[in-house]
Amino acid sequence: MKKDYTKLADDIVSYVGGQENVISLYHCITRLRFKLKDTSIAKVNKDKIEKLTGVLSVVEANGQFQVVIGSDVSDVFQTILANYHIKNALDNTEDDDVESNKTGNIVIRFFNTLSAIFNPIIIALAGAGMLKALLVVFTTYHLLSNQDSTYKILAAAGNSVFYFLPLFLAISAARIFKANMFISLAIVASLLEPNFVSMVVKNGTTVDFFGIPTVLMGYSGTVIPAIIAIYVYAHLEKLLKKFIPKSMEIFALSLVALIIMVPLTVLVIGPIGVMLGDGLGNAMNFISGESGLLAGLLIGGGWTFLVMMGIHWGVVPIMVNNLALHGYDTLRPMIAAATFASAGVALGVFLKSRNKETKGLALSSLLPALLGGITEPIVYGLSVKYKKPLIAQVIVGGLVGAFMGALQVKAIVYVFPALTTLPAFFGPTFIYYGIGITVAFFGTALLTYLLGLGETDETTSDSLSVALPLRGDVIPLSDVNDPVFSTLAMGNGFAIYPERGDILAPITGEIITVFPTGHAFGIRSALGTELLVHIGLNTVDLSKGTFNISVKKGDQVKKGQQIGTANLAEIKEKNYDPTTMVIFTNGVKEQTLVVLDQSKNDITSVISKDAIERDGK
Repeated sequence: MKKDYTKLADDIVSYVGGQENVISLYHCITRLRFKLKDTSIAKVNKDKIEKLTGVLSVVEANGQFQVVIGSDVSDVFQTILANYHIKNALDNTEDDDVESNKTGNIVIRFFNTLSAIFNPIIIALAGAGMLKALLVVFTTYHLLSNQDSTYKILAAAGNSVFYFLPLFLAISAARIFKANMFISLAIVASLLEPNFVSMVVKNGTTVDFFGIPTVLMGYSGTVIPAIIAIYVYAHLEKLLKKFIPKSMEIFALSLVALIIMVPLTVLVIGPIGVMLGDGLGNAMNFISGESGLLAGLLIGGGWTFLVMMGIHWGVVPIMVNNLALHGYDTLRPMIAAATFASAGVALGVFLKSRNKETKGLALSSLLPALLGGITEPIVYGLSVKYKKPLIAQVIVGGLVGAFMGALQVKAIVYVFPALTTLPAFFGPTFIYYGIGITVAFFGTALLTYLLGLGETDETTSDSLSVALPLRGDVIPLSDVNDPVFSTLAMGNGFAIYPERGDILAPITGEIITVFPTGHAFGIRSALGTELLVHIGLNTVDLSKGTFNISVKKGDQVKKGQQIGTANLAEIKEKNYDPTTMVIFTNGVKEQTLVVLDQSKNDITSVISKDAIERDGK
């Protein structure tokens, strides 16, 4: 049965200030990327979004409000668009767009724009890249011959995205820069037209254009020329529309655009773009060659932080450009060190944690990381949350990245680093890649296990530490004069016959419910333990003034913090039983309980010594 994302979508939209506060929305592999009118706390409740089930984290970067969902992001995105009048930023129908967002400095805006251009293309790049890698394996082991028609058909499928990459970029850039998509495509397609290509004997070939010496370049697989050309055309188009009558626009706009932009691209923009791309690729190779160890250390250790800031997609053009220019890329193996280090965190946490929900999260996020290279559920759900695993993956990822860089490990196509994409690293350095990702995975798992998680006492031992919500005598639930509680129908726990009316938080966590009368409230720890505190039997019938609770749903409280009062005298005067129950509503077993006694009574005398220990001793 298909999962229903309506509740999650409704909550997210509500907490970002409602649909009227959303300018536009699009998504990448794991996160929703909102552009909001007002990001102040008066409009946007970041804390509540982060606490939603299904949300891993919230990142404010690139002038965007990014909600990290994970692998379900596309379903949540489609649910939002289906239920709300919110503009899809990838539609080319409005004046507003990703590139026009002027929030942040020029570097942030640059990465934001590159990310928006490349995100829609990534899925095609990754699939075609994997096909090319498999063909390398098939021909190497003589499963196919590169002369076979079967090979040539499959090679055409694998090469298509890379050969015609400028066309993909033209479409995507036109969407971002708000230019006519098909005129943009025509401009860049001219660079791949057979007559033009036949003149390019080699890069730097000079021909004549109306008496102007013109240096020709090959544009197949290039990245920068198409993006710059469409950026320039977007501004030209706005200018042309001011002068060309609407009645003539259907032919005159494209006619003038082609006459101006194709020669301008061939004469100026294209050669400059190719030189910039070559310069960037050569610079990366120089850095990698001169100090691959340092480059790998920085990338392997720092990649996680780029992911957290949401600007990691801005590096994609560099990798794609390297592949087009040299036929290989050395950045991707360094990044793989960080990816497999993140996967190692999941294994280490699974082995170390005593908390069932934490172990479940670790196990469920392990396979997507190993098989698909998707690590954000691990980064936000485990590494950032517990801090020490983040230290482990940065250390091991940096060291393995340095190893990869020093040995010039190469990727031959663009893919996400994962076990399923091993063929993409096939070649003379493949053995080093295999060693590197193995060390990254198991090394991080081991270091995570040794460093620990820094979990609170409630999960690092076999005991659960709980403060008494009211001071008094602790009694077993079996002595409570109500079968709903005494038979454990509501769940396991203990009871108190209170002596004082100060109501205290039994654990550190979030208030998840407060009954209108104030006679009961629920609380959940950061690690998932849920408790229900029910003050008195049948006290729901008492007036609101009997209980004064100073917290509300969503508030964070500390263990032992006073959160209200109960008028015990009034409860007794009206012949109600003040016995207070503390119920563990998500399956905590009796032998795991440790009650921190806040009375002078020896609670081990009323509850089995094997069941509850006094003060954790």
